[in-house]
Amino acid sequence: MEIEEINLNPIKHIKDTFFMCEIFNNFKDDMASMEHPVFSLSTKYLDRVLEYEYKGNTIKIKPSFTGLATIYDKDILMYITSCLMNAKNNGEPISQTVRFTAYDYLVATKKKTSGVHYQQLLEGLYRLNGTMIETNIKTNSKEFINEFGIIDSFGIVKEREDGRMIAVEVKLSDWLYNSILSNSVLTIDQEYFNLRKPTERRLYELARKHCGNQTAWKIKLESLRTKLGMASELRTLRFNINKIAQINHLPEYNISLENDVVMFTRKYPPKEPTKTASLPLHVTKSDISKAANPGESKQQASERIKKLAEQKGVSTKSIVTSLVADKEAKRKPITTTGSKPVSAKDSSKIKNLRKAINGNTKEG
Repeated sequence: MEIEEINLNPIKHIKDTFFMCEIFNNFKDDMASMEHPVFSLSTKYLDRVLEYEYKGNTIKIKPSFTGLATIYDKDILMYITSCLMNAKNNGEPISQTVRFTAYDYLVATKKKTSGVHYQQLLEGLYRLNGTMIETNIKTNSKEFINEFGIIDSFGIVKEREDGRMIAVEVKLSDWLYNSILSNSVLTIDQEYFNLRKPTERRLYELARKHCGNQTAWKIKLESLRTKLGMASELRTLRFNINKIAQINHLPEYNISLENDVVMFTRKYPPKEPTKTASLPLHVTKSDISKAANPGESKQQASERIKKLAEQKGVSTKSIVTSLVADKEAKRKPITTTGSKPVSAKDSSKIKNLRKAINGNTKEG
């Protein structure tokens, strides 16, 4: 897929065709890492090997000198997976190499945009790149019994003068990319990113994977500890589960504990799936020029379009289409050649495009 780039200077050694992340409607998580404890739940540096075995599936997670990848680092993969699945569902070509802007990632995953959070993103990339997995987990009808990284590589595409990343390029591992190609993903609630405790995040993943749209899912406390990937004593986990049950702030699911059996139940009926946008998502320099106001540079127009898209909750392509249509409508009377009026269908299209930019409609 060839994309005309705006304000991006790729580093010289990255030459492969890449996919550019765009705005999407739903967050996705790959089912294999939802089922198995691939990511560390520790908020501190951890350099020991984690081992996990369950029903014939074995995992050894090996750290590099930067430490094991954490469940917070997984946000990067979830963001990339969501971008790729959105494009795939829209019938657009995707690539194993993905480029995204650091700012968009931080905003989408409910993080602040201070220098500290840019640094945390960089450290997370180092941990994802350094952590190795030895596993026989099956994805897309293939069984991997070898060692591989969570991501194959990453590169900083550009840095601002103050050193903050503007854009990042990541090449996914075959393991994760196969999950995307085979649609082995689930939609997750965006409130997941408001969960601050690692155990809460992991509990939500398991509830989403196993309870899903069912009424309830039960699991023994000891089995849950294994799936969480925790080494703490059962009494500690028992205390934590009871505390989480009292607060009851997991997205979508209630949690309760009785006789060392944990039960997850849905808080409300599952949401109806939203229709994916039919418009293409990528914006070229030509699109920017058409949408720019008189005397406005491409960079200024690009920033204005991004802000409008964020405010309206629609894709940048939708904003561009609306702006261009609005400009054309102002130049020409709403009639066709001669005195024949515009058809009701065409008139409706123009009205809808105007409404989109004025905030009266939202894209699904």
